[in-house]
Amino acid sequence: MRPLIGITPLHDPRRGRLWILPHYPAALEEAGALPVLLPLTDDGEVLDQLSGRLDGLLLSGGHDVDPARYGQELLPCCGPLSPAKDRAELALLERFLRLDKPVLALCRGMQLLNVHLGGTLYQDLDTQFPTRVPHRQQPPYELPVHAVSVSPGGPLYRIVGREQLAVNSYHHQAVRHTAPALSVQARAPDGLVEAVALPGARFVLGVQWHPEDLYREDEGAAALFSAFTAACRAGGT
Repeated sequence: MRPLIGITPLHDPRRGRLWILPHYPAALEEAGALPVLLPLTDDGEVLDQLSGRLDGLLLSGGHDVDPARYGQELLPCCGPLSPAKDRAELALLERFLRLDKPVLALCRGMQLLNVHLGGTLYQDLDTQFPTRVPHRQQPPYELPVHAVSVSPGGPLYRIVGREQLAVNSYHHQAVRHTAPALSVQARAPDGLVEAVALPGARFVLGVQWHPEDLYREDEGAAALFSAFTAACRAGGT
């Protein structure tokens, strides 16, 4: 049986729409999973049932995380927020961590994981972390634009088997202070945190780039989804 993996939706608050970019479910399907798009709800009963039935959780990209979630005032450089996405994803994430079910957190998802566990973010890299590394590339997003150095021997290294990865990058927020519970798994040439893991968990991994745009051409990106799907299958409901 394919493991059932929930993908948190992207949110358009102005139009009241939930949606997803096709590469998210396509990458999971290619890896052998059965992906489903989740509702954006903080109803405890619904979330309890979802976390009980799903084998894994993929936290998608999207809006900036509300700085109030990590004890900061909202700065003018911060981008649009989605309080509904914050609430739903944080509530789901808490349940998955408590149940020790696999979580793959991509871009904003990694930032949210860091915030949930007590870390902080840069609200805007151009303002708070000026760098020559291209963290906000223009399309096409299927092309890598900078390298990351992978920590030898860590969970990310065990998945990709390399100490250097070429990644795509389109984000203006990033991890500032890493949550105490997380271990840094990769950094950009400017020192910015590019991947984190939760030691002791079955599978909790976050990356700042978008492997869903790279998996067809890049073995390391495809390996991420394969390892995540395998972890979900191993503990299938």
